[in-house]
Amino acid sequence: MPLPGPRRRAGQRPSPASLRRRPAQIVTLGFLATIAAGTLLLLLPVSATGRRASLVEALFTATSATCVTGLAVVDTQTFWTPFGQAVILALIQVGGFGVMTVASLLGLVLSRRLGLRSRLVAAESTHSISLGDVKRVMLGTLWITLVAEGVLALWLAARLVVGYGEGLGHALWSGAFHSVSSFNNAGFSIYSDSLVRFVADPWMCLPICFAVIVGGLGFPVMIELWRLARSRRNKDRPHPLRTFSRWSIHTRLTIATTGILLAAGTLFVLAVEWANPRTMGPLDVPGKLLASFTHSVMTRTAGFNSVDTSEMNHGTWFFSDVLMFIGGGSAGTAGGVKVGTFAILAFIIWSELRGDRDVTVFDRRLMPSTLRQALTVALSGVALVIVATLAITVTVPPTVVPLDRVLFEVVSAFSTTGLSTGITADLEPWHQLVLVVLMFLGRLGPITLGTGLALRERTRVVRHPEGAVIIG
Repeated sequence: MPLPGPRRRAGQRPSPASLRRRPAQIVTLGFLATIAAGTLLLLLPVSATGRRASLVEALFTATSATCVTGLAVVDTQTFWTPFGQAVILALIQVGGFGVMTVASLLGLVLSRRLGLRSRLVAAESTHSISLGDVKRVMLGTLWITLVAEGVLALWLAARLVVGYGEGLGHALWSGAFHSVSSFNNAGFSIYSDSLVRFVADPWMCLPICFAVIVGGLGFPVMIELWRLARSRRNKDRPHPLRTFSRWSIHTRLTIATTGILLAAGTLFVLAVEWANPRTMGPLDVPGKLLASFTHSVMTRTAGFNSVDTSEMNHGTWFFSDVLMFIGGGSAGTAGGVKVGTFAILAFIIWSELRGDRDVTVFDRRLMPSTLRQALTVALSGVALVIVATLAITVTVPPTVVPLDRVLFEVVSAFSTTGLSTGITADLEPWHQLVLVVLMFLGRLGPITLGTGLALRERTRVVRHPEGAVIIG
């Protein structure tokens, strides 16, 4: 029988749930507008060194930059002029920070206050839990972004001047470009071989890896850790980093799962690629360790590569597919289904195996809505990857492009990683458009996009009797 509940009358204000759908639509339109503007700028003759970029090349590059992916159909170093590279860098920064977050920050600077609509828009971009926290989260996000990118840019520039003899101007430009690209988990590089020339240089690879990890943790985690570190000024309190139980459940889950995945990826790549003469075979032991760790970090959805990814073993490709699909932390610059989603699914399985009625994580019982959302995000991602892989493989003979290479590119696009086996530029234009759609969906997320495109709010007022289905 129908359950009692409020009904919207004519002229009544929309509910808060309905209001939250509008920011999702604005975020979607904001990303589309940014991609369109970037495409038009990259189509200009001043953006390319030789011939003008085609529409597909410009659209693919603009989408990859805005969605902080890093996949490319043309060489960033040789094809694009400094102006074109500057456009790509701007798209990376805007896409990584969030189109609507940038707009809200500009409004904050001008008016020094946020209206309800602006706060709702910003909450959608920052995944902030409380509307009252949006202003604080955005300012913290801006501060962390500027400090992290500025320090890393100067460090990389100094290393390029001292260690590689590059001119000061080019070193500063390269440092700034790779700093923004790494912190935003984009993976674009103005070197044709990405980071291969720095494969055994810890002074280049480790700072970039650190920026990728920090950017991939998510802004809520970074802000919480920053506040805990500042609370150390009170000497009567214990060191915040030693009080793991004081962290929020989201921070604990993100940090723990990220650490486990980084260690597992490093060990797996080290074992499988140790003797591969085309990747890590010629390196010494410290070089192998650094290259393995770098690749594991980049599967957090960064996209840089310090060894030739196309020459890796098939097992490394598949394991990288798994790591890329999981991605990084929520509300950060990384993509994928997120480490939180992966961890929740693991706890669901563990609870079922133990016969527990509730799913408990760090002495906290998870809400059923959280479990449903994790399942929805994961299964939506699986469905998108399967459909895109089928769409490409059914029209490309396996003798031309093997299935494992296609799967790698598809997962890389969906997870906004940017790692590639080298086939992206050789695909047909409509195949590249499939990857464009995947990058867009992967950046916004299936739930955000679905909510933003919803035409009306659907509220069920009827609960049906329970039923049982045989599982297994």
